[in-house]
Amino acid sequence: MKPTRVVDHRADRGWSENAVRLIEADGRRSADTHLHRVALPEWSRWIDGDGRDTGVELYLKDESTHPTGSLKHRLARSLFLYAICNGWVTEGTTVIEASSGSTAVSEAYFANLIGVPFIAVMTANTSPSKTALIEREGGRCHFVERAGDVYAEALRLEAELGGHFIDQFTMAERATDWRGNNNIAESIFAQMAEEDHPIPTWIVVGAGTGGTSATLGRYVRYRRHPTWLAVVDPENSVFLPAYDTANGAMTSEVGSRIEGIGRPRVEPSFVSQVIDRMIGVPDDASIATARVISERLGRRVGASTGTNLWGALQIVAEMAAQRRPGSIVTLLCDSGDRYTNTYFDDDWLAEHGFHPAEATAVLYEFFATGRWTATTY
Repeated sequence: MKPTRVVDHRADRGWSENAVRLIEADGRRSADTHLHRVALPEWSRWIDGDGRDTGVELYLKDESTHPTGSLKHRLARSLFLYAICNGWVTEGTTVIEASSGSTAVSEAYFANLIGVPFIAVMTANTSPSKTALIEREGGRCHFVERAGDVYAEALRLEAELGGHFIDQFTMAERATDWRGNNNIAESIFAQMAEEDHPIPTWIVVGAGTGGTSATLGRYVRYRRHPTWLAVVDPENSVFLPAYDTANGAMTSEVGSRIEGIGRPRVEPSFVSQVIDRMIGVPDDASIATARVISERLGRRVGASTGTNLWGALQIVAEMAAQRRPGSIVTLLCDSGDRYTNTYFDDDWLAEHGFHPAEATAVLYEFFATGRWTATTY
């Protein structure tokens, strides 16, 4: 009888178990992000038919307080745990991502934490401030000339180096346990438990990968919450027109100018079926809202937060006009301090063709009267 062949990889488990421990320990050291109640004017409250004081309440979940400063910290943690537990990332594996933004910053952080190399593939015109954030976290930036080449180059590096392309745009919706286990949806509902309207009427988020909206939409269905999910989408993104036409093959030659959200193609992680409403937000409105809300909060927020809030404030106005009490939750994605030289610089705005004055007037009218005067379609 021929001898039985045995191939044993049990020794490989030691590194993986320690890598998971390091990531879980980091999560335990990081407190949950704050949920802030945003002060609305007096018109947002009224006395109902039973003589009770009620109204509309707005909340901001502050994802900027993560160690790497943005909502993408949650995604990067999930992506690394998913890749490690699937056996795709092991000791010495080079992790590769097609990103020049907050996801790459957070992924560089986790790669450094577990001691593996990290490469972010990006276009050559990426701003030095972005590359500096990635390099500060221990990552390396690899440049291509055209934005459309980043995916192919990431795959080429994966093959050349024997690495792993972690691929946020494909893996985001499957790497997160949407049923619970400390995801953003579970966190929001736990933090809302003692509020006047503990089950949000609406949750409003943007979509970059689509992972956050997929998690939230699945969670509210799984828990059978009477909560609607609205996804806001900036100019030049195809998510909204694809949602409207059910054309998942739609693409655009122009990319979003609001960092972190909007895509020129429908990403695999964008699960349109769990979304109840989509709202298109002009870029001028995103920037105007970021600046106006920064004044009201006393701290700067990024333009993607402005996109979220433009949609959320539109729903506040709708609910107040209908005298429908309830709560709305949206996300503060990252700090506006990252955009001092862009969205908060008047000369930069003028140079790039942004004109937020009209949208700013809409916001001032809204906060003064509760009326929403922006045109919708």
